[in-house]
Amino acid sequence: MYLLARNFNFMNFLSKFWKTNKLFVLFILLMSVFRSAVADWYTVPTGSMKPTIKEGDRIIVNKMAYDLRLPFSQISLLNTGEPQRGEIVVFESKAANNRLIKRMIGLPGDVIAMKNEKLFINGKPVSYQITQQNTQQLFATEQVDAINHIVRIDKSESDQLSSFGPITVPQGHYLVLGDNRRNSADSRVYGFVPRHELKGKATAIAFSLNYDNYYLPRDNRFFKDVY
Repeated sequence: MYLLARNFNFMNFLSKFWKTNKLFVLFILLMSVFRSAVADWYTVPTGSMKPTIKEGDRIIVNKMAYDLRLPFSQISLLNTGEPQRGEIVVFESKAANNRLIKRMIGLPGDVIAMKNEKLFINGKPVSYQITQQNTQQLFATEQVDAINHIVRIDKSESDQLSSFGPITVPQGHYLVLGDNRRNSADSRVYGFVPRHELKGKATAIAFSLNYDNYYLPRDNRFFKDVY
């Protein structure tokens, strides 16, 4: 009898809670589905994509850019598109055991090489123009297909990752690099990215917190598009 009474009271509580809070519960449920399958934002903890993306940036990710997935799962219901060279992608790396954000460089079948920081895609040099340099670092504008972006070279770091290849990207995989070329653990470290690990395409910075200034917001990085 005691257990029956407890169960009755619990069910009565749930019924009252649903009646008074059903709109809030539905909102939470729909928001969770939206963040799981449509769009979300991710915190960037490292500087591997500097200067394009900084530590503390909250990046808006279009999760439907490449796949429509069953909410709360990795099951793809529909292929909605394919990554393009130059795009910034977010993926769950099994090799790194972490979520990573990098720039798409090599598509399946591409032959990629790098010689002294300069990229070659299918035998053709990528446009690369130095815009600023000093004894510590170098900045250059790089154009991958139609996307122009800035890469950073930290001269104080080893140039071990500055040259590789040529290597052919296997089918169903991609080659990605960070914009902070000597400070990025990317395909040069973890290998090619399988198609099923892609989570979506980074589209904008929602807002940014400056870790070096008491986590105050950076006022010039609200809803800023990323390329």
